[in-house]
Amino acid sequence: MSHLILLFSLFLAPAFADGGSQKSTQHLCSNDVSHKRQKRDWIWNQMHIKEEIDTPLPHHVGKITSSVRNSNAKYIIEGEFANTIFKVEETSGDVYAFERLDREKKAEYELTALIIDRTNNRSLERPSKFIIKVYDINDNAPVFVQKVFNGSVPEMSPVGTSVTKVTAVDADDPTVSGHATVTYEVTTGGEYFTIDDSG
Repeated sequence: MSHLILLFSLFLAPAFADGGSQKSTQHLCSNDVSHKRQKRDWIWNQMHIKEEIDTPLPHHVGKITSSVRNSNAKYIIEGEFANTIFKVEETSGDVYAFERLDREKKAEYELTALIIDRTNNRSLERPSKFIIKVYDINDNAPVFVQKVFNGSVPEMSPVGTSVTKVTAVDADDPTVSGHATVTYEVTTGGEYFTIDDSG
């Protein structure tokens, strides 16, 4: 029992040792809480859009949203093709594309989101960068890397002897299943020659 009383008094002693120190600690804590309450964050959906969409323009890309609550808040975007290809609705944060996009020309765009007070143009939140990715559709046919492939084979060679190798490429996204897969077929001379998927 005497050990418990001793430990209890040891825990209490620092708390009563310095009243000023306690006030200082309370003050720091309240500032810390206040700081946390003022923390704001950008929140938005993943930005992506399919290439070559054939519906009427503009096309909705996504939405930038800040936790700032200010009746005078206005969204702005800056960066690659901001306010030309891409525009933001200043009150809702909805981002639109005003042109049909081609992933084979450009696969992604880097922009910056801002939110300002429209009365004085003061920034209400730190700017934040975001990427708009263009999703691939299978819209490109494979093409041969050269116009003519020459091959030769000695007469009386056994079946399965290699004659030549051909190569074709597809500009579509190879990370999307099937979009850049190339297969080969012999259209003339199939009674003498075959070709496999490697060309």
